[in-house]
Amino acid sequence: MLTQLSAQSSAQVAHKKIYIAGHNGMVGSAILAQLQRDKTLTILTQDRSDLDLLNQQQVTEYLRDSAPDEIYLCAAKVGGIHANNEFPAEFIYQNLVIETNVIHAAWQAGVKKLLFLGSSCIYPKICPQPMQESALLTAELEPTNQPYAIAKIAGIKICESYNRQYGTDYRCVMPTNLYGQNDNFHPQNSHVIPALMGRIHRAKMAQDETVSIWGSGQARREFLHVNDMASACVFLMETEKNTLQSIAPPTNSHVNIGSGKDVSIRELAEVLVEVIGFKGELEFDSSKPDGTPRKLLDVSRMTQLGWQYKITLKDGLQQTYQWFCENLDSIRMG
Repeated sequence: MLTQLSAQSSAQVAHKKIYIAGHNGMVGSAILAQLQRDKTLTILTQDRSDLDLLNQQQVTEYLRDSAPDEIYLCAAKVGGIHANNEFPAEFIYQNLVIETNVIHAAWQAGVKKLLFLGSSCIYPKICPQPMQESALLTAELEPTNQPYAIAKIAGIKICESYNRQYGTDYRCVMPTNLYGQNDNFHPQNSHVIPALMGRIHRAKMAQDETVSIWGSGQARREFLHVNDMASACVFLMETEKNTLQSIAPPTNSHVNIGSGKDVSIRELAEVLVEVIGFKGELEFDSSKPDGTPRKLLDVSRMTQLGWQYKITLKDGLQQTYQWFCENLDSIRMG
């Protein structure tokens, strides 16, 4: 499917074409909405039924024929602690194949600029806080999401290697925990905010006296609204190459994206209780894993470039819950 965002006459110079891989996902759809504000762009998108990113031949032919100028590689298999524990083979295989197919085919098609979206889980389980980009590969990963993290680390190194050997401009961003519209609200396979939002909402509707929360509540996490993430991605893609290289060396080129602030899971749950209007009590199940004790990103590179987040956690949760309630019949539940 080709979304033409501005009418072109035969006399006009062709506008820049941008392909968004994974445009139906939470991040991809937010980037799509951000880019649609620029009426000079031509946005390329493909539904999974039309283009299987696990199929090397299909990806190669599509990028060869469509010839985009830039690519946002948002497509990935993602999930929370439960999903990572239950489906490790799928997480490592699918993510490795998707990123390898798209990045290699992009180079073959002459695409000079690409943005690869990673994850903050690439950093060691026990890591100095806030986590700097230089912490990559300095210690052991968190076991619960190791396969996914290894796939994302490979994506970074593929981009760095192609830049080094072929002179491409493939950039990597490592977002903190994201949330917002179009998230996955599956009760077991989702990340912490949609999982808690759905659970507390159901408890409210059932007028339950308590709601159970996985873990001790002491683990600390940083969160960023997906609209801020989209803004950061577009900002970074528009940053001049020389400017980016001045703060991101070639052998450590990825850039953290986050708010630079964290909260405990207990604090997060308490804000959600307030936003949702649940009148019962929270119970924390310490028999369930907490995952990494703390995950806070050092976002000084993005700050140095001139970008900062705008949406506060409470405002973002209120926006997300409103969207959740308005889309209960159609939101992705898995």
